Amino acid sequence: MTQQKQAQSYLVPFIIMVVLMSLVGLITNLNGQFQAPMKAAFLLMAGAQTNTLTTLLTFAFFFGYLAMGVPSAKYIERNGYKKTLIFGLFGLIAAFGLYELSAYIFETIDLATFEPAIDAARAAGEGYKYEGAVVIPIAYYIFLVAAFVAGSALTFLQAVLNPYIVACSVKGTTGVTRQSIAGTGNSSMATIAPLLVAHVIFAGKTGLDIQISSLYIPFLVLIVLVGGLIVALTQINLPTIASAEKKEGEVLEKSVWSFSHLALGVVAIFMYVGVEVCVGNNINLYAENKGLSDPALLATLYWGLMLVGRLCGSFLSSISASKQLAFTSAIAGILVIVAMVLDNPYFLIGAGLFHSIMWGAIFALAIDKLGKYTAAGSGALMMGIVGGAILPLLQGVLADSFHGWQWTWGIVAIGEAYLLYYALAGHKVRQLP
Repeated sequence: MTQQKQAQSYLVPFIIMVVLMSLVGLITNLNGQFQAPMKAAFLLMAGAQTNTLTTLLTFAFFFGYLAMGVPSAKYIERNGYKKTLIFGLFGLIAAFGLYELSAYIFETIDLATFEPAIDAARAAGEGYKYEGAVVIPIAYYIFLVAAFVAGSALTFLQAVLNPYIVACSVKGTTGVTRQSIAGTGNSSMATIAPLLVAHVIFAGKTGLDIQISSLYIPFLVLIVLVGGLIVALTQINLPTIASAEKKEGEVLEKSVWSFSHLALGVVAIFMYVGVEVCVGNNINLYAENKGLSDPALLATLYWGLMLVGRLCGSFLSSISASKQLAFTSAIAGILVIVAMVLDNPYFLIGAGLFHSIMWGAIFALAIDKLGKYTAAGSGALMMGIVGGAILPLLQGVLADSFHGWQWTWGIVAIGEAYLLYYALAGHKVRQLP
């Protein structure tokens, strides 16, 4: 009877955790999908470095994960999981406020400088090409700071969300099913984010028609939502989470980096997150460059296939992680190469289905047989998330150098090739002297 009461008592906290995981998926993809609108609004006078500056938005967001990885762990040690969760939510509110401040600064300070170029562009139509001095609005830099703060806040949230989802016992569920439910919420919101940006926030407007003031109400709604979640968290009891650290008195004689399959696994996570974000965030820039009428639709379809793949992933438990990763990386790589050779972004959409189960497969292979080094190895793997900052930015730099996106997908093809290598050979358990 006691167990049943305990299981039932954590239903509300579990629902809140699912909402938070969904929010993480939404914010991550909202930030990425802001690239095209910000390019149109802020970077009209950016000259030859437009794509580099555009993808710097994704870099700033994911750099927050690298910068705050260690501080978030120390914050948990000092203050506990619940306070860390609330701290992360306050960080999100700060990020939302900075996004709104960026829009306000652009409209009140920067717009006067941009109006002559906007008028000239409207008069010239599609053939317009800015050839004056490079001008970057103050609002752009504030937007980058907002993206960094958002990524930093999500680092604190994600450090505690998964443990809480496992610990929030609910009658009729297991830790695995609760993670699956939360993951579905995360992927669902990630899927609809491109459409929210394109058709709700900016009302289907593109290019010079975009109104940055459209950001005010959506972010105000998010501030109210997160504020409500903070209040709710202060009023409810959350389960105690057992420490994932090594047992007392247990000594780690060697560096975790002495395990080659773990070290190569960190690179695999770097490549995986990098290629996932390259396609998810830059496919709309590619489609826009190709003149497609609804670039956001391609991003939605990509993330939608990611959701489908994750829902179907539970049926693949009988297939080894190495075989799953080998098959998915090979097919994804072929699709990327075909898209690049034919200069057709639609082939990139299919990669989402195969990217969907890579994270779990890489993680399982990288921590295999680590024993008492498992916790340290898991922490090391989180460093690889910075691939989501570096590879998309590098792709933007190449897009500026190549004057187009077609051949920049070679970066993604190289990433898929490395994942195939890791699946076939790199994952084999080896410990260096």
